[in-house]
Amino acid sequence: MFKSVFAKYISAFMLIIFISFLILVLIITGMVNNYAVNAKEKQLANAAKGAAEFLEARTDTLSKTNFTQIIEGAVDDVDRMLRALSAADQDVSILLVDNNGKVVRMISDAGETGPSGAVVPRNIMDEVNNGVALSEFEALDGVFNTPHFFYTAPVFTGDGYVCGTVFACASSATQDELLSVMIKTIIIASLWVMLAALIAVYVITERVIGPLKNMSRMAKDFAAGDFNARVPVRGNDEVAELAVAFNNMADSLSRLEIMRNTFVANVSHDLRTPMTTISGFIDNILSGAIPPEKHTYYLELIRTEVQRLARLVSSLLDISRIQAGDRKFDNRPFDICEMARRILISFENKIEAKRLEISFNCDEERMIAFADHDAIYQILYNLCDNAVKFSREGGKLCVSLSYSEGNHVTVSVYNEGEGIAAADLPFVFERFYKGDKSRGLDKSGVGLGLFIAKTIMDAHHERIWVESEAGSYCRFSFTLPLVGDPGNHV
Repeated sequence: MFKSVFAKYISAFMLIIFISFLILVLIITGMVNNYAVNAKEKQLANAAKGAAEFLEARTDTLSKTNFTQIIEGAVDDVDRMLRALSAADQDVSILLVDNNGKVVRMISDAGETGPSGAVVPRNIMDEVNNGVALSEFEALDGVFNTPHFFYTAPVFTGDGYVCGTVFACASSATQDELLSVMIKTIIIASLWVMLAALIAVYVITERVIGPLKNMSRMAKDFAAGDFNARVPVRGNDEVAELAVAFNNMADSLSRLEIMRNTFVANVSHDLRTPMTTISGFIDNILSGAIPPEKHTYYLELIRTEVQRLARLVSSLLDISRIQAGDRKFDNRPFDICEMARRILISFENKIEAKRLEISFNCDEERMIAFADHDAIYQILYNLCDNAVKFSREGGKLCVSLSYSEGNHVTVSVYNEGEGIAAADLPFVFERFYKGDKSRGLDKSGVGLGLFIAKTIMDAHHERIWVESEAGSYCRFSFTLPLVGDPGNHV
């Protein structure tokens, strides 16, 4: 029954609301009941004391006079007094009782006055005959058939003798009816409030649970290989933020799947092409289709293709080692300016072939960086190789090293050429990504060099970034920490 989050939310909220209203009913009825009892007790006390004072005025000159005789001697005055006291509240009955418990005179809650003959229980009379004023809620067996509130006031003679007692009584029926009406009213109001709360909770819960259900369905679609599903985003709350994050994850997974497929296609192409070339040349050599004087030439082509395969396998192994955490970096001081010079010189033939305009800028003759020499060499060589490869004929190529904040050096490689499209910029450092999808310019790469560079820089806790304008220029930059104080590198 409560397997779903929706059912749990609805049940929990309804239970809380029900308990809250139950407590509210108990508190309100308790307060009203206490107030009604206190008010009724005060009313009965005034009536009983008023009647007692009236009767005491008739006994001032008597001593131990029979209470019944006192009443009978002034019956008209007594009846008028009883009617006057009961007029304030028709729910009040006043009993004039002698010491034996016999009701000598009474006025009922219906306004009827006369003798009663009923007898008050003995246990009550034992207390009031001692001059004790009682305030109780009992049935007064023999007088009333239902429980009544009553307040007693002893009637004293002039010498202090208790000759009788006045009972002011009121039925609890009126109070019970009041409480019953009040409880029904609260219950009806509570039901309406609970209905409104149920609708509100349903709507709110549906807004929270709905996106979660969509995310659950999306996760199942992802598991099945479908990355096209998206969660509708509504509002600006935490659930909407979660939906946005989930959609972003779906976009990332979709791009990753595309890049993975592209990577597999690229690797398959890069493996199949040299292997086909090597196999064809070897078959032709063995079959004699290639004359002996051409063997050296074709063996050189075979060696080139084997080196291409070796580079591909080396890149794949490098990624595997980095992802597994097996590649350890040995950080040591080295001259980053000298490294940049040597790498730039190694591209002399390619630079001359494209007639590139070279610029090398360094803030100082020597700048001692602290990092893994081979890893940084791999990054800078790859950036320079790409810069030369994608520069336009006669374009500009610039390598610059400058101080940056926090005792760091910023290394930048700039070239003028095709640049990188704005849509590709956020993904150039992702694994398996290759912006040159046509493979028209880059015949040897597999789109792993920049991912490896980003992973190495992350391991050094440094930054690498790219700035580019399609059809104009491209600049790759990264930072390295320096040894000692800026301007004092030896």
